[in-house]
Amino acid sequence: MQLHFSPSMRSITISSSNGFIDLMKIKVGARHISYRTVFHTILILAFLLPFVFILTAVVTLEGVNKCSSFDCLGRRLGPRLLGRVDDSAQRLVRDFYKVLNQVNTEEIPAGLKLPDSFNQLVSEMKNNQYDARTFAFMLRAMMENFEKEVRESKFSELMNKHYAASSVPKSIHCLSLRLTDEYSSNAHARKQLPPPELLPLLSDNSYHHFVLSTDNILAASVVVASAVQSSLQPEKIVFHVITDKKTYAGMHSWFALNPVSPAIVEVKGVHQFDWLTRENVPVLEAVENQYGIRNYYHGNHILGANLSATTPRTFASKLQARSPKYISLLNHLRIYIPELFPNLDKVVFLDDDVVIQRDLSPLWGIDLGGKVNGAVETCRGEDEWVMSKRFRNYFNFSHPLVSKNLDPEECAWAYGMNIFDLNAWRKTNIRETYHSWVKENLKSNLTIWKLGTLPPALIAFRGHVHAIDPKWHMLGLGYQNKTDIESVSRAAVIHYNGQSKPWLQIGFEHLRPFWTKYINYSNDFVRNCHILES
Repeated sequence: MQLHFSPSMRSITISSSNGFIDLMKIKVGARHISYRTVFHTILILAFLLPFVFILTAVVTLEGVNKCSSFDCLGRRLGPRLLGRVDDSAQRLVRDFYKVLNQVNTEEIPAGLKLPDSFNQLVSEMKNNQYDARTFAFMLRAMMENFEKEVRESKFSELMNKHYAASSVPKSIHCLSLRLTDEYSSNAHARKQLPPPELLPLLSDNSYHHFVLSTDNILAASVVVASAVQSSLQPEKIVFHVITDKKTYAGMHSWFALNPVSPAIVEVKGVHQFDWLTRENVPVLEAVENQYGIRNYYHGNHILGANLSATTPRTFASKLQARSPKYISLLNHLRIYIPELFPNLDKVVFLDDDVVIQRDLSPLWGIDLGGKVNGAVETCRGEDEWVMSKRFRNYFNFSHPLVSKNLDPEECAWAYGMNIFDLNAWRKTNIRETYHSWVKENLKSNLTIWKLGTLPPALIAFRGHVHAIDPKWHMLGLGYQNKTDIESVSRAAVIHYNGQSKPWLQIGFEHLRPFWTKYINYSNDFVRNCHILES
């Protein structure tokens, strides 16, 4: 037997278990309010009451408690219940925007006294009851003043960084002086490099010859040490270190007292090359000695510069182009390698701000296809700052000589790690072309290009460059603070080109260890000169 209640709860039917309905029904009196109605009512109230509570709380927080009647509460609460909001605040904002747009096109009143801080501005607004227009003028004037101060601060920072990059750290100067003194007082520091029995190897083309031109003893020690330690055949390495006359004694002392056996190191000063005469390098003598050129690189870099029309990035590039190293003869020596080493067939030229992390002997096996210069191109790559260089980045194409002879979209390449086929080089007029363009730039008062030795080399080596795999040479460690560490670790040669050299305090701390790990801090000279001590 089963009981069935009707939905309206007005009757109860009793049925038997065999499925036939018995005639017994119990009628229930009708109710004025059904349970279903009560249930739906409670459900609706449960849904609405939280919203009513929240709106009431909002009204209370906004000051509805100041209302003196239910009518006030209704005026405040009613629109919210109906989904309408008072737009007085929005109208205030729109009016203020309108005032700001108006004062943006007008001159700031003369003699307008500006507060020194935001708190002072608020205080003056309260005390003087300024209108919106006056407030907008004061706000604009304060913002422009702050922008000017930030801009001037940025340019000052760039200038200070330029001076820091162009200077010689006290510790490195100390190292040079102490080693020079050692050369005069210690016979071991003056011993012949290399020993007489190894002299024939300096022109033996079965060895791997590296050329390094620098006046930085510490940097030279890192380049040589990293190359030897990374080599699978260090006994096949011959380093030809070229330096200037004032640094020669100290450089010789370092490698005489700190041999890198089994590798061979030769140290020569520019004064010891018979070929380097005024007759052979007249243009470079002019570059180094002409007063106007020296003043350009050593003079006041702010004087005459229109900073208001210059971005900080452009100004930084101009400062980089005015580094004094670009008028150093050592920086131009690379163009004379075939004449300085007449018996060598192939050499790898290295800058002094590189670190070798892999064996470089495979470079001698690269087929240059009759070209002279094996180099990494810098017009393609993930790094937009370093690997996006074309001729337009180096030359002034508004100059008629440039626009007539060069293509602005031609790909540039990098100095710093180059494999040179000297036999192929000797069959070209690269040196003459280089001299010719340097002369033209001097005659045009440096209006063809501004940046050092690479631009004339880009022209002189046109048609003589063989692009090598970028993995051999990673650039930009002196420019980029966000250089990818994994990419640095994988590169065969890393290059700290840029202002932030690893031996300077302005060097990037997270990139410095790749360089400092090749410094022998137990060396007495390094320790006594407090190299890179904080």
